[in-house]
Amino acid sequence: MMSELIKRVCNLLCIKSLVTLALTGAFVYLSVKGFISPAEFVAIFVVVINFYFEAQRNKKSDKEKEEQTIY
Repeated sequence: MMSELIKRVCNLLCIKSLVTLALTGAFVYLSVKGFISPAEFVAIFVVVINFYFEAQRNKKSDKEKEEQTIY
């Protein structure tokens, strides 16, 4: 169980995750300070999160296709 936790923390430290977290933090800050409207924040946040999860899904799909090809 502890090794799984360590693996998940290491996965969070990959560059895509760091960029996603930094971008989210930046847009939260801009929204709270009033530089961007809540509607703009939501639109930008949805695009960023969609990109992140789409990349993860494609990565998983590619891995599954590779495993099927091997067998």
